[in-house]
Amino acid sequence: MQVEGKRVIVTAAADGIGRAIADGFLDGGAQVHVCDVNADALEKFANERPGLGVHLADVSDANAVDAMFDAAEADMGGLDILINNAGIAGPTGTLESMTGDDWRRTLDVNVVGMFHCLKRALPLMKAAGGGAVINLASSAGIMGYPLRTPYAASKWAVVGLTKSLAMEAGPDGVRVNAICPGPVTGERMERVIAAEAAAKNVPEDDIRASYTSLTSLRSFIDPEEIASSILFLCSDAGAKITGQVLSVDGNTESLR
Repeated sequence: MQVEGKRVIVTAAADGIGRAIADGFLDGGAQVHVCDVNADALEKFANERPGLGVHLADVSDANAVDAMFDAAEADMGGLDILINNAGIAGPTGTLESMTGDDWRRTLDVNVVGMFHCLKRALPLMKAAGGGAVINLASSAGIMGYPLRTPYAASKWAVVGLTKSLAMEAGPDGVRVNAICPGPVTGERMERVIAAEAAAKNVPEDDIRASYTSLTSLRSFIDPEEIASSILFLCSDAGAKITGQVLSVDGNTESLR
C-alpha cells in the first residue's frame, strides 16, 4: 500500500480515527496536514510527529477551511489525497425532542463541512493529474438508526455525495469512496453509549453489549483497522476503485 510522497489532508485528526489515519499515512512516508478543533490535542500530535502540518479549524466554517487549505498548499505544494473524517455524533433522542439547531449543527459539520473541503481539494487534485477522496460515512449511512435521526440523515447524505461525486470527478482522475465504520473503540463511542443509556434509562454496559451483539463478529472496531482500509483505497492497490461504500464494521446487522 505505497503512499510515500503523497500529499494528504486529514480533517479532525488530532485523536481517534483521524489520528490513526494520519499516523498510517505518516508511517507510509506521506506528507500530511491535519486540522481539528481541539488545540491541545493538535499541539500534542505535532510534538509527537515532527514534520506534521497542523491547523486549528472547524470544517463547518468556510473561512476556516480556506485558511487551512491555504496553509496546507503552501506547506506541501499541492494535494493528492483528502480524508474527510470530521464529523459529530449529534443529539440522542426522539425527533420531536430535538431543536432545529441540533439538526443544523449535525448537518453543517457532517455534510456541509465535506462540501467546503471538497470545493478546495478538487481543483488541487485535478491540477496534480488525479487524486483520491475518502469520505467517512457510517453504518448509520446505510441503515436506520432510531434516536439518532440527524446523524443517520447526515451519513446517508455522505453516501449520496460520494457516489455522485465519483461520477462527476472520475473523468479527471479523481477517485471518491466512502468508509462506513461500525462501533469504533475510543472516547467518542463511549460518549455515544453514555448518551444512549441516558435516553433509554438503562445501564451503559447494556448499551455497550447491544452494539457488539448486533455485529456478526461480535466486536468493536479499532481505529487502526479503519486506517488500514483507507490506506489501501488511496494506494496504487486501489487505483481502479471508486464510487464504492465500504463497510468496516464487523458486519453490523442492525442499529436498533
